[in-house]
Amino acid sequence: MIHVRDPAPPQPPADIADRVRATLPRLTGALRLVADTVLAEPELVAELSTAALAERAGVSQASVTRFAQAIGLASHQQLRIAVATQLGRATIPGWSTDLGPVITDDDSVARVATVVANADIRAITQTVDQLDLEALDRAARALAAARRIDVYGVGGSSTIAAELEMRLFRIGAQVRAWPEIHGAATSAALLTAADAVVAISHSGTTAEVLEPVELARERGATTIGITSDPRSPLAGVVDEVLTTAVLETSFRSGGLAARHSQLVVTDCLYIRVAQLTSDRAGTAIDLTADISSKHSVRTRRSRGDRR
Repeated sequence: MIHVRDPAPPQPPADIADRVRATLPRLTGALRLVADTVLAEPELVAELSTAALAERAGVSQASVTRFAQAIGLASHQQLRIAVATQLGRATIPGWSTDLGPVITDDDSVARVATVVANADIRAITQTVDQLDLEALDRAARALAAARRIDVYGVGGSSTIAAELEMRLFRIGAQVRAWPEIHGAATSAALLTAADAVVAISHSGTTAEVLEPVELARERGATTIGITSDPRSPLAGVVDEVLTTAVLETSFRSGGLAARHSQLVVTDCLYIRVAQLTSDRAGTAIDLTADISSKHSVRTRRSRGDRR
């Protein structure tokens, strides 16, 4: 039986600027021009009609409408309301305003730290806000019941795959992360309907991840994808899709900016699996609890402290 948690206290909606930035990597042409205009001139955009915004961005009115839809809004009117709402919230005392993602050569280290932290906090919050909790629960239940778990992730995503492997292994799951295609494909070919797969790809287009996932699905395994693009090829091939929000900054774009959001999703999976297999997880944690302490180097006391 699934227990529904008490409703969380109302949270402020994510800023439209954050939503636009999260969508930027997959916007091209006219839609990218509209996005750039919205980010550069929000005060003006909040006042402009569809025709006026189209003229300002140098695109057609249809492109303005398509842009609104691309970021999850129904119309340009909703875009204007969202921008105006963000501008209004920025005047509330104590509200954390958007510092933006740009870090210049002259910025202090304090501003660098603030901009990076601000982007990561917002990305994590947006990831949790948009997370499909039913899909998360189905994915965790599949992992909890799986005979064997494969985790696929190459390049930067391999670090998140390795982290998930370590966490699930610690609570008694039979799991292995595969950071290269030959091992991943070989393992996928040996899976059955009793097994499960977690595939991690920021873009959702990485061939070295898609190939073993498709093979695993052919073998009947339950497939779970973690990606920032819900319309990506990976999202289209897996059974359960868990999406992440990404806010880029200078010198840190795409997959590099996705790490914290990916880790939050994998951590939610790990905790839910541990919860669903509490007897096994508890036993495994107890049996391994003293391993780290046994391998800790003891510091020497100074000569003056010796008795």
